[in-house]
Amino acid sequence: MKMIGIGDNGAEGLLPQYAEWINECDVLVGGERHLQFFPEFKNEKKVIKGGLSALTAELQQETRNVVILVSGDPLFYGLGGVLAKKLPIAIYPYTSSVQLAFSKMQESWQDAYIVSLHGRSIKGFAQRIDGRKKIAVLTDEANSPQAIAKYLKRFGMTEYDAFVAENLQGENERCRSLTLDEMEQTSFFPLNVVILKQREVVERASLGIPDDAFLQRKPDKGLITKREIRTLSLQELELKENSVVWDIGTCTGSVAIEAAKIAREGAVYAIEKNEGDLENCLENQLKHRTDFVAVLGKAPDRLDEFPNPHAIFIGGNGGNMELLLQTCISRLQPNGRLVMNIATIENLAEALQHLKTLGCEVSILQAQISKSKPILNLTRFEPLNPIYIMTAKKGKE
Repeated sequence: MKMIGIGDNGAEGLLPQYAEWINECDVLVGGERHLQFFPEFKNEKKVIKGGLSALTAELQQETRNVVILVSGDPLFYGLGGVLAKKLPIAIYPYTSSVQLAFSKMQESWQDAYIVSLHGRSIKGFAQRIDGRKKIAVLTDEANSPQAIAKYLKRFGMTEYDAFVAENLQGENERCRSLTLDEMEQTSFFPLNVVILKQREVVERASLGIPDDAFLQRKPDKGLITKREIRTLSLQELELKENSVVWDIGTCTGSVAIEAAKIAREGAVYAIEKNEGDLENCLENQLKHRTDFVAVLGKAPDRLDEFPNPHAIFIGGNGGNMELLLQTCISRLQPNGRLVMNIATIENLAEALQHLKTLGCEVSILQAQISKSKPILNLTRFEPLNPIYIMTAKKGKE
C-alpha cells in the first residue's frame, strides 16, 4: 500500500514512477479533487469523506494494490501520520504548501514557526506567535487571512507584514505581499497559506511584568498578585510549554497572563466573580498579547466548563474553601500542582487541613518581602504584606 503526495498541478507534478504506480493500482483512494486529476483511471476509485475510522477499517481488510492520494506532504498535517500507525504503508511526499509558499516569497524557512489554524480555534494564537520573527499559518474559511489580520490588530501585533499564497500550482495561482490593513480588506481564494514576517523586531516580555503595566480596579488599586509574589507562585506551579492552567479569582489576570506566556502551546482558563475586574482582565489580555478563556463566575461554579488542568492557581477562594479545593483536586491531573496565595493564618490552617485530607503532598513558603524606597537622598525599605504560598502536589493515582 502506497501513499503519494500530490500538488494542485495534478499528474504533471508527479515523478514518472509515481504516475506509473497510480496507473497500475487496483484501488485509487483520495479526495474528490485529487481523483479528478485522473479521469482515465479505469479501476476502482474510493473517495475519502468524513471520518477516517471507516476508511481505516476498510483498508485494513484490503488485499489489492492500493494507492492513496494526499495533498502535499502526507506527514505535514496530513493523513499520513494517522494511517501510518494503523496500516502497512509506504509514504512518498510531494512539496508541502508551506514549502511552496516560501519559495514563491523567495524566503528561507528553516527558522519559521509553523502553525495550523485549519479546523482549529484561533484562541491562544497571540501568545503562540508573540515575538516570533517568521510564521507560516495554514488557514481555513473561518480563520481566513482577513480574520487573522483583524485578530493581530486587536492584540497590537502590527509589527507583522503578510505574504499570502493562494491556489499554489493550481489554476488562478496568486501570491501577494500585504500590510495587515490591506489583508483585512482583501478577498482571497479559500486555498491559501499566510506567511507573517516581522517588519521590526518586537521582543516578548520577560517573566515578572511590572504591576503598573496592568489595568487595575479604580479607585482602589492593589487587587493584583504583586510581581514578586506572582513570580514565586509561577515557579511553584512548574508550568511546561503545553500545560493546561486554571486561574481562580483572576482579577486583573496578571497570573493568567504570565502563565499563558509560559504555557504558550497549552491553554489557560480563568474565572472571576467581579464583572469590573473581569473587564480589566480582558483588556489586559489585549495589552499583553495573550488570548485565553476568562469567564464571569464564582468557583467552583463553571469549572466544569474547563478541561482538566496540569496546574491550578487560587488567588481568592470566595469563602467556600472546602468545596473549592475538593473540586480542584478531583479535577487536577496526576502529579499536578495547586498553588494558593493566603494572607491569614486562619485560612492557612484551613487550607492545610483540607489538602492533607485530600491526600496531597503540601509545602508552604512564607514570603516577607521589602522593597527599597528613596527618602530624600537616602534609601529605606518598605515591606509588602506577608503572604503564604501553599503548594499542593497531587499523587500519581
